[in-house]
Amino acid sequence: MDKKTVFSAIQPTGSIHIGNYLGAVKNWCKLQDEYNCYFAIADLHSLTTSLNSAASLLRSNIFDMYCMLLACGLNTSQCTFFCQSGVVQHSQLAWVLNCYTQYGEAKRMTQFKDKSQKNSDNVNVGLFAYPILQAADILLYNAHYVPIGIDQKQHLELSRNIAERFNQRYSPTFNVPDLLIPKVGAKIFSLTEPLQKMSKSDENLNSYILLTDDNDTIVRKIKRAVTDSGDRIEYSKDKPGLSNLLSIYCAFSECSPAKVVDIFESASYAQLKEELSALVVAHLEPIRTEYQRLKLEKTFIKRCMEEGADKACHTAKKMLDKVYKKVGLM
Repeated sequence: MDKKTVFSAIQPTGSIHIGNYLGAVKNWCKLQDEYNCYFAIADLHSLTTSLNSAASLLRSNIFDMYCMLLACGLNTSQCTFFCQSGVVQHSQLAWVLNCYTQYGEAKRMTQFKDKSQKNSDNVNVGLFAYPILQAADILLYNAHYVPIGIDQKQHLELSRNIAERFNQRYSPTFNVPDLLIPKVGAKIFSLTEPLQKMSKSDENLNSYILLTDDNDTIVRKIKRAVTDSGDRIEYSKDKPGLSNLLSIYCAFSECSPAKVVDIFESASYAQLKEELSALVVAHLEPIRTEYQRLKLEKTFIKRCMEEGADKACHTAKKMLDKVYKKVGLM
């Protein structure tokens, strides 16, 4: 009960890549030892861009993501792990918070502008209201910290503004959450375009490494990764490709950047790639094996989902009841 509370969520987009893993999931597994953690699969958020896909695909992606996060190390006895749609209070609180969010605030969200351009044939209201539902996700569990990527910082600021506005109008109700960014691996870039964030939507399959990639595929992708001119191994803005590979090595090995540079001081780019490949393979192979095992345990996974949703509902209902009472709802 004395532990601070952490909330974070991830959309069910199928297999996740090492950018997702190093920037979020790997950190979640550590946080569950230190904090009171609520981790969710944000399946309601995924509706903003997946309505043109088959319902069966979304269900499959949700199931696969749940299995993958368990395989990565989330422990349902140490954290509350659930699907967002299984806790109705998320949608209910989001509606209330819509009424405490100014139109101008929501309009300024840069991700809405970006996603609108990428999905110009489906610029829906859900996409516009996405950050308010995200605020509800966070505030529903009175989170102290939110371990999200730098690109989500603006959304967290909106959550803080909404919490402060609500607290000032009524009385202290919500914690005002703070951002929690891992020191290493917070942002991993494309292996082929190292100035761009790693993304599974990239048409070049060599630009990212999936946690489900086999060992040979991992080795091949790292071998083909873009490096830079020169032969000295160092972190430099002038060497984005090399710096990205070093960042990946730091995140997997949990060594400091300075130590990694020392390790490869006299090594060639080829040697760095060979060592990095071995490190990534050794780390991901047991995750992939456990993931494949869990996918066959459908009854067990369904029970975990139900138990996680029940635990989350227990906390969420208390907060929603408090909010309803303060705004005058029965």
